[in-house]
Amino acid sequence: MTEVVIAAGVRTPFTGRSRALGEVDEAQLAAAAVNEAARRAAWTPEAVILGSCIGPGGNVGRRAALAAGLGMQTPGWSVDAQCGSGMVAVQQGIAHVAVTGSAVCAGGVESPSTAPTRSLHGVPYARAPFTPEGYADPDMLEAADELARRRGISRQRQEHYALRSHELARHQVDLLAAERVSVPRTTGPTSAEQPDPVRDDDGPRPMAPQLLARFPTLRESPDLPRTGSPHNGATVTAATTARIADGAAALLLMPGSPHSGETAPPPAGPQWTVRSAVTVGGDPALPGEIPAAAIRRACQQAGLGVDDLAAVELVEAFSAQVLACLDDLGLAGGDEVDPRVNAAGGALALGHPWGASGAAVVVRLIHRLAAAPLGAYGVASCAIGGGMASALVLERTA
Repeated sequence: MTEVVIAAGVRTPFTGRSRALGEVDEAQLAAAAVNEAARRAAWTPEAVILGSCIGPGGNVGRRAALAAGLGMQTPGWSVDAQCGSGMVAVQQGIAHVAVTGSAVCAGGVESPSTAPTRSLHGVPYARAPFTPEGYADPDMLEAADELARRRGISRQRQEHYALRSHELARHQVDLLAAERVSVPRTTGPTSAEQPDPVRDDDGPRPMAPQLLARFPTLRESPDLPRTGSPHNGATVTAATTARIADGAAALLLMPGSPHSGETAPPPAGPQWTVRSAVTVGGDPALPGEIPAAAIRRACQQAGLGVDDLAAVELVEAFSAQVLACLDDLGLAGGDEVDPRVNAAGGALALGHPWGASGAAVVVRLIHRLAAAPLGAYGVASCAIGGGMASALVLERTA
């Protein structure tokens, strides 16, 4: 198999549902990231693989390839693995490059603002089932509250982690700007009437402990009073939950070394070599705790321990979910979090475009490793509704 490297990775701004990117079609949103990843890598991908979980269908991978101007000869396909869609798409891209030796663009996109309403027998519903009958299928908010209850993760600790995410993101302006590409707005029939493109995220926000303490919990235990205690009711609030957002992320994957019949030469610029990539299953009732197992498996396959990692990136769907994983990995204790973890904040500060977030943490990882020495390792991971998680380990090799 061919060694696979990441030659470039970018994301669009992340903006709240129905806000700055609210009128941008998901194919156009993804095309902005695909084009910029290809430009930075100075190479045209021969296929596009995109994750998306609530979009209108129609194969956003192919639509984005055409919208990006890659030509009718460039195939594209799509992946639905819920919040892990973008990372699983990247893993498919890695496998495709390893087998074919051709460069691909892989990532994810989500546009909740333009997603259609789904219905079954004429009745609208918020989401499709994640599991068949006979298995637990909790709402993700319910699962996060239950995970916090079982692990004894207090509301105060969740709020402290959320504050950390916002503060780190507010202080890493240059890193966040380096990973973004602007997106043209699509209002107005002519280019002369187009407003300025969207360049910035609409998070993070200034936060204070006193403000977070005022948020009500988002749900109540059906059997227990709402007290704010991890053992006597719900603890998850809007402040400790990632905002729904529109956004896209894409990475240019290439062969890392020449071989017979290869169509893409090794990249000449910075590169990050894929050392392992895994997707694992676990309890559908508690999907938020499974990334710890995925990270351990990915590190094991790469011949590493957690202590060998220079950077760790997790999708911050909920504070409780991240903290449970960090506790399992020995990367947190009380309010203290290992500084290698999400050092520029995460989805709690910037938003969570479901199908894109798994790819966005890989984009963040390569930009963080770009400032690390050659030979530095990092891992990215995300939880997946239905009881799964994905992770991959990268090494900075140029």
